[in-house]
This record gives sequence, C-alpha cells and structure tokens, in this order.
Amino acid sequence: MTRKNILILMVDQLNGTLFPDGPAAFLHAPNLKKLAERSVRFENTYTASPLCAPGRASFMSGQLPHRTGVYDNAAEFASDIPTYAHHLRRAGYTTCLSGKMHFVGPDQMHGLEERLTTDIYPADFGWTPDYRKPGERIDWWYHNMGSVTGAGVAEISNQMEYDDDVAFQAVRKIHDYGRGKYDRPFCLTVSFTHPHDPYVARRKYWDLYEDCAHLQPEIPAMDYEDHDPHSRRIFDANDWRSFTITQENIARSRRAYFANISYLDDKIGEILHALDAMHLAEDTTILFVSDHGDMLGERGLWFKMSFFEGSARVPLMIADADLAPARIRTPVSTLDVLPTLCDIAGIDMSEIMPWTDGKSLVPLAQGSPRSEPALMEYAAEASYAPLVAIRDGDWKYIHCDLDPPQLFNLANDPSERVNLATDPAHAGTTARFAAAVQAQWDMEAYDAEVRQSQARRWIVYEALRNGAYFPWDYQPLQKASERYMRNHMDLNEVEEKQRFPRGE
Repeated sequence: MTRKNILILMVDQLNGTLFPDGPAAFLHAPNLKKLAERSVRFENTYTASPLCAPGRASFMSGQLPHRTGVYDNAAEFASDIPTYAHHLRRAGYTTCLSGKMHFVGPDQMHGLEERLTTDIYPADFGWTPDYRKPGERIDWWYHNMGSVTGAGVAEISNQMEYDDDVAFQAVRKIHDYGRGKYDRPFCLTVSFTHPHDPYVARRKYWDLYEDCAHLQPEIPAMDYEDHDPHSRRIFDANDWRSFTITQENIARSRRAYFANISYLDDKIGEILHALDAMHLAEDTTILFVSDHGDMLGERGLWFKMSFFEGSARVPLMIADADLAPARIRTPVSTLDVLPTLCDIAGIDMSEIMPWTDGKSLVPLAQGSPRSEPALMEYAAEASYAPLVAIRDGDWKYIHCDLDPPQLFNLANDPSERVNLATDPAHAGTTARFAAAVQAQWDMEAYDAEVRQSQARRWIVYEALRNGAYFPWDYQPLQKASERYMRNHMDLNEVEEKQRFPRGE
C-alpha cells in the first residue's frame, strides 16, 4: 500500500481554551486558521500530564506516566517503551525530529532515525523533585514569577534562538524529502518551545496585540487561602511571596504570550509553504498539538502543573484528505495520538493496542461515538503525592490522597468555579468517580513508585556529576563532507538533483 507522509507540528504550553474551534478569533494566526479550516478540530483534548517531559513521553508512547515511569521533568524515558516513531519506522517510515521532546536519559532517539537539533532542556536527572522534603523549593530550576514581572519585548532570546533553528532545519528537511533523497514515506515531528514562558516576544508580534481585549484573565487573582490545596502548593513552588504582580504585569505577560502564538504561526507558515512548494502537501497528514497548557493568570495561577482547563486542555487538529473537516466536542487525550497515527498509516492496530492507553481518533472523526474518558496524572514539582483526574462527558473529577476531591460540571461551569464534590445533590456522581479512580489507579503503589524513582535518581545524579561528566544531551551531527559540492561527487549530478522542480 502507499502510505501517507505525516507532519506533526507540536508547540509547548499552548492553552487549549484559546482553540475552541481552531485559533480564537482575536489571535493573529492566519496559517493556523487556514489549517483549521481543513482539519478535524478536537475541542476538548487533554494532556496526559500537565508538564513537559511526562506529557511528551505519554504523547509519544500513548501510555500514562505511571506506566512510562516519566513522572517529572527529570525521569528517564525507558528505551524499551514503543513510541509512534518506533511503530512508524518499523512499518517503513523514515522518522525525524526537529526541536524539543524533553527526553531524559541516555537514549535521545526513541525510535527516531534522525534528529536535526539538540533539545532545549537538559537530559539528565538534575531536575528531580523530592517527595521526602515536602515544601522544599529548588530555586535554580523551579519556576518563579519572574517570567511574569519580566514580560516584554526582545529581539532575541534563548527560546527564539531555538525555535528559529527548529523551523529552519524542518524546512531544509522538507526540501530533502521533496528532492527524493528518501525512498520511504516520512514522519517529521517539528516541536517548538514557544509560547512557553518567559513571556518575551519580538516587537513585530507584540505590536499586533496593542489593543487586544483579552489582556486580563476572566477570573481575577484569588486570595491564597481561597485556593484548593494543590493550587496553594503551586503558588508556593512558584515563590509567589517574593513578587508583587500588578495588572500591568499580567497584561504584558498575556500580550507576549499571544504575540508568541503569532510568531509560531509565521514559523508554521514557513513549514507549510515548503510542504506545498515541494509538491508534498496532498500526500501528507498534518497533526497540530501542544504538550500542555498555561493558566495565564486565571485565578492568579500561571504556567501548568494543574488539572484546571487552562493548564490541562490543549489544541489538537488533524488535517487528512480522508477525514472531512469537523468540530468534535467529545473529550479526547494526547494518549490517542499514537494509535491515531498508526491507524492513518495503515498499521495493524492489533499490534498497537496492547501498548497504549489511548484509542484511535479516526472512528470518532468519521462519526462513530466514543465513551472512553480522558485520563490525566501529575506527580512532579508542587505535588507531595500523585494527583489524577478524569474528564468524562461534561464532568471533571480530580483526586489526590492528600486533598479533598474536586468535581466540576464543565457544561454549566466552564471556568471551574464551583466544586460539586461536597454537594449532596451530586453525591452519586462523586461516588461514581471515586470508584472509577479506585478501579483505574492503586494510588498507594503509585506514590511508592514515584518516591523510589526520585530517591534512585538523586543518588545517580550526584554520583555522575562528581568527577568527569559525560552529558546525555543530543549532539546533532553535521556531515559537512556530504553537503553542497565535494570532489567525490559529479557537479552535474549535484546541480541537477538539488534543484526542485527540475527543468522549469
């Protein structure tokens, strides 16, 4: 069979509530809006874990963090866990990544045949939290509110430097695909680090939002004592007492965040243009997704680490010639990406399903009903024990052994203002979800596994940083002797083969 090419466009920390049906109308994102018009848009998509490394490991493997063992941003992603890159490569695809995937451990490929850039974050165990020290704040790598108080304009930053290169390398690779340098279909993952904080944007994009009407959150900051226990832990982890957050800080942070969506839109536009210019667009399935969201000041919360909508909900759009554009409101998960890609690629799903907690979205996109809930887990900084959540129909239920449960009806209360878990009128629903948590998770065992993993990694990290240090960070190999014109090549062939289209 002829297999479709696959292009995965991944962004970092993009709030899914801004993508109710493609980008919100106020966002200056023409390329993403055009992509949305020909996509199946999954309005209620949830990350498997609202943090980079665990969310991405689950996205690639289709397995929840308690199965991957990637509990936090410094937990190793084991080499024997199949990812969509493994499945597609095994089926004959060439698999490539340009950008971030936050792999931790010595395996920096996980089924990928090529990586075009290094990662933006470290690959070792240095960012390991420690449940043995609840309340401890590790200042050198924990988030703090400086991202909010320092929001504004810059021509270049660490993250801009990275994403500029991610897009450049991706376009160059698409040119190679179009020029026939591979005899296999491709799966190219292009993964940007924006709009992740710090909230710093280039002037040309910042200026687009001068008169934006969305620079303040819907729910203003709440008093610390009025938050649920986990939200208070997030505030403490983010060192909120050391900062005074003004309305101007909030507006500038949100403005830069929206500006960086427009920056990404330009980069994605470059990639989509290259795909079209190389005559690859018609044969390529495009999937757009984020790893998790950003609270953007709602309730006073920023960044992620929460199961509230801004942090846990992400955009997901699939443009495929065999799937009619549609808006799907059924809750789904980033865990569903792996089986969906394999289904689209025509891979035998009987070999996929034993290794995933997700389910292909193709039947749902074609009109078949779906009843499986979206499951989420969190066991990293700002938690003292694992948290889990279930989104099922209109309901979201959040459980942690340390905290009172939370139950929200998102149809009636989309901003999650009213916890119904203690409302006698909803006692049956609360009991049903409590039983579902007990059936799905052994919370005591989960907690013990996280603690054991953290303790092991603290020992290993301190040992490996004592004396000669060998980094696990991916080092891109540039084969300069195989580029452009060299004397083992025929100049006539080089000039002919490197041109596309030829003969015009």
